Order: sequence, then C-alpha cells, then structure tokens
Amino acid sequence: MTDSVMHTKSLPEVLFRLIPTEKVRVRETNGVIQLTPVQEATNCVANLRGMFSAYPEMSVNEFLKRKHADKDLER
Repeated sequence: MTDSVMHTKSLPEVLFRLIPTEKVRVRETNGVIQLTPVQEATNCVANLRGMFSAYPEMSVNEFLKRKHADKDLER
C-alpha cells in the first residue's frame, strides 16, 4: 500500500474539474487507486488546545526558546 498527497493541478483535466480542493490524497491498495480530496486547515488557532490556545502568536520555536531559557535559569 502506498499513500501520498499531490496537487490537483497535476491531474488530468477531467479529474481536476471533479475535485474541489487543491490537494488530493492518492492511495494504492492491491491495484486499486483511490483519490481523496484533502481539506487544509484554514484556522489553526481554533484547533489549539491547552496552554497554546491562550497564546496563538507563540510559535513552536518561540516556545522551545523559552523552555531552554527556563532550564538555563534553573542551573
């Protein structure tokens, strides 16, 4: 079984018109090829949980910098 995501513009025009999204998941299982439209998240902040929901502007890199600074202060 193989599974990958590709841009719909690389599909033949007939399939391109049928798929309403920009990307499609292509899965091959036992000789059967499935195309599944992929919906991309438009609002990532809405999906955040826990402490990150209070700080949507904080990136992962910023969070890691703060954690490393906290550990340096503990030493």
